[in-house]
Amino acid sequence: MSGVRQVVLGEDAEEQRLDRWLRRLHPHLGQGAIERMCRKGEIRLDGGRVQASSRLAAGRTLRLPPIPEPDTGPPPEKRSVSDEDAALIRAAVIWRDDDVIALDKPPGLATQGGTGTTRHVDGLAEALRFGADEKPRLVHRLDRDTSGVLLLARSARAAAGLAKAFQARDARKIYWAVTAGAPRPAAATIRYGLVKAGGHGASGEGEKMRVVHPDEVAATEGAKRAVTDYATIDAAGRRAAWVALAPLTGRTHQLRAHMAAIGHPIAGDGKYGGSGQENAGEGWGAQLGGGVSRKLHLHARSLSLTHPRTGKRLEFVADLPEHMARTFALFGWRPEDAPADPFEDRR
Repeated sequence: MSGVRQVVLGEDAEEQRLDRWLRRLHPHLGQGAIERMCRKGEIRLDGGRVQASSRLAAGRTLRLPPIPEPDTGPPPEKRSVSDEDAALIRAAVIWRDDDVIALDKPPGLATQGGTGTTRHVDGLAEALRFGADEKPRLVHRLDRDTSGVLLLARSARAAAGLAKAFQARDARKIYWAVTAGAPRPAAATIRYGLVKAGGHGASGEGEKMRVVHPDEVAATEGAKRAVTDYATIDAAGRRAAWVALAPLTGRTHQLRAHMAAIGHPIAGDGKYGGSGQENAGEGWGAQLGGGVSRKLHLHARSLSLTHPRTGKRLEFVADLPEHMARTFALFGWRPEDAPADPFEDRR
């Protein structure tokens, strides 16, 4: 049985439910046991009481009581991955070594499970062992409909190193997006804070983020500071733009909420770019019409960070998903024409 621990949470815990995060560390813990420890105040977040459904955040301190060791009986049966799903997730691998796996996550595939979600990267990671004793673990997330670079760690040590890189801002992420209309100015920094706006379902389904003016973040309960750099790479008149996005903070739906807040929602974003969003070009809101796909046009194009063991700088680049490649071709945009660093003049 482990003793009382004070755990400083890394970025891998950002916005995760306490119970799900804890079961990743201790798979043998039942939901009832976790809820009981919360009720008794044995689990605390920054000294305060929490619920099993409480959301975590990087940098906060979680107190964990002694955790009983798992039973010594036969191990639980591993959930199998179908041959089709195993082929899909293995085809998404763009880098693999003894410590790190980088995926080009396809759009439509969730990163983790949740209400009604049974097919996700975390579950399919069983097919990414490649001879290792344990499946790789997630160190950050992408929204279900966002494609692109996603990292997994192949050991607890690598996971800790990667989480530290994200927490220390060593990791540099650049996203590509197609926006409704062309932002003016062409490059700027968005500093709106974000706060959760409850969803319509019993468990908060449909939950989204509401923007808060920077001067009002401190006075708004639950609001968090959020900062995004953007730079326009090319534009199709006033109808649409190819925009690079660099999140300097890692909030839920940050890029989508920020671009919608300045009047240029990401194409295909039904959650933040509905009919209430005015599109200065053709179509309405985030739907551009014509031959443009209605899927979300947000892609994690590149990610660079320091290798957790070798100390070497790594950079991963993911090709555009099919629907975004078609949109680029429609507007005459070529990925090879993008500058190596769209934010070079802003750094």
